[in-house]
Amino acid sequence: MVLGMQKILVILLVTLFSTYSNAKSIENNTLATHPYWLKLGHYRNTTLGSFKSEVESAEFFIAPTGKTNPVDELNATISAFNGNKTSQQKYSCQFPARYTWLKSKINNNWPALNCPELTTWQQVINPKGVTLVFPTAFMNSPSSMFGHTLLRIDAKDQTRNKELVAFAVNFAAEPDGSDNAAMYALKGLVGSYPGKFSLMPYYKKVREYNDLESRDIWEYKLNLTEQQVERILLHLWELQSATFDYFFIDENCSYQLLALLQLAKDDLNLTSQFNMQAIPSDTVAALRDNNLLQAPNYRPAFGTKLYHYSTQLSDQQLSDARELMQGKPLNTRNYSQKELVAILEMAYEWLNFEFYDKALNREKIAPRLTKLLLMRSKYAVPSPLSKPKKPKASPEQGHGSSRLTAKRVQNNNQKNTTNLAYRLAYHDLLDRPAGFIPGAQISFFDLEANLTDNSNNHIEHFYLLDAMSLAPDNRVFDSYSWNIKMGFDRQPSQNKRSGRFFTKGGYGKSYGNPNSVHGYILGQFELNTGDISNQLSIGLGSEAGVIWQVNNNHKLALTGNIFWLSDNAANNHSEAALTWSYALSRNLALRSQIKHEKWHSHNTAASLAMQFYF
Repeated sequence: MVLGMQKILVILLVTLFSTYSNAKSIENNTLATHPYWLKLGHYRNTTLGSFKSEVESAEFFIAPTGKTNPVDELNATISAFNGNKTSQQKYSCQFPARYTWLKSKINNNWPALNCPELTTWQQVINPKGVTLVFPTAFMNSPSSMFGHTLLRIDAKDQTRNKELVAFAVNFAAEPDGSDNAAMYALKGLVGSYPGKFSLMPYYKKVREYNDLESRDIWEYKLNLTEQQVERILLHLWELQSATFDYFFIDENCSYQLLALLQLAKDDLNLTSQFNMQAIPSDTVAALRDNNLLQAPNYRPAFGTKLYHYSTQLSDQQLSDARELMQGKPLNTRNYSQKELVAILEMAYEWLNFEFYDKALNREKIAPRLTKLLLMRSKYAVPSPLSKPKKPKASPEQGHGSSRLTAKRVQNNNQKNTTNLAYRLAYHDLLDRPAGFIPGAQISFFDLEANLTDNSNNHIEHFYLLDAMSLAPDNRVFDSYSWNIKMGFDRQPSQNKRSGRFFTKGGYGKSYGNPNSVHGYILGQFELNTGDISNQLSIGLGSEAGVIWQVNNNHKLALTGNIFWLSDNAANNHSEAALTWSYALSRNLALRSQIKHEKWHSHNTAASLAMQFYF
């Protein structure tokens, strides 16, 4: 009887233990697919329904299979936290965000975090809030042509005057120093560079973007509590040794900062909408749509300020400022004290800009700057130069970076067509300008297909890249303009439109004001191959245009180009177009065009398009 009772007791204990183990296993499996655990591990669904972390470094995972199995990583993490005192101390201090979250979910008996290095780090940063920082696009760098984002950690004792000494969180690629610009762009497109988070003084990034690259900066304070900021920083600590594959288009700085910021709340999802591309302005808009953005502060670039100062001086005053920069004495003429102060301040700012922009010799320039400051100090007159005004539209208020187009085309020498087009990113010269750099075009992965009235279909064009920078000459800056375009399109030949693969680029000058009337002329070089030429042909020519921005919704453009070819079948080709674009709203526009093309044949086309941005 006693033996029977013992056997029953053993069976009951085994059953209870098995039930408890199964329950814990089910609980852990459920917890492993919790959105917050997946965010902590940077897991994303694969096409086959499994998971894979975007983190590449093995040190980020405790389980050997942790990169692809969030369940294994959760079990290994819990085991490490349940281990002896040494194990718990090691892993809780390596993964404090995991530890605090799991402690709140499954085990309140775990001790509080006790990590001296982490505590010291937190005390140095002294965090209270987070500001998203958006430096606008920099056309001369492949990785910055769409802009950039970083974070500023705002301290508890921070004031406006102390912002520059705050800490900045940056995510960037770590390229091979021997790579040229073309290789840098190619490797960035295919994810061949590692990307890492780093922490640095904010003034270094302001100097880099605002001063050296002359990029305007927008600063958005985020609606986050101190506890939510602490969550973000605990995860940033976990990412110290983590590396990611860096892609310029999707898994870039802006995407990874969203992945970090969404750790602020269990239910905050910021990255799932960015499966194909993460354009910085779109990621700022995602934060806006989640009610995380406050009204931005505008920090104009050094070049923006300098140009604005120049508009407040006459030609003679600017000439006198230039002579002061060269070390010549001040010509007082009949100037008032205010005018003299304006000239002195302009000379100082102009020389200081050229010192950084042209990397001038410090020993030669520093005494001139000091002399100008001493001369300015003799006048007890407040500065007469006003600061640049904040633009009416900040970057997140611009149109969506992707675009769908439906178009009807009437041809005089070929079949009429109905066309559909898709552009992955980002902005062209005739798009609605609000929120974008005036005179800059960056169009990436632009595909258009057509269906003729007799039901034949073709690829009309595919432009991998169509970039143009039309920085105008003015009284301060002697600027050069350029463009580059590569891909496939169709050109008029006998009784049809024949295809060609091409690459072309140009260099020249722009004049006027991109916010009103703007003209340009470029010398051009191109390479062509395909059905239109039957051989590799070289073209030399020019492109010119005038763009009139009537207002924020209306733009008119007259453009044309002509090339002389090394192809015996056709010694030249040309194109002229008159285009009108009308923005019906932020993300909807009409565009009409009359275009004449000549290659082996002539064709004049009239088109009307409806464009939707998203």
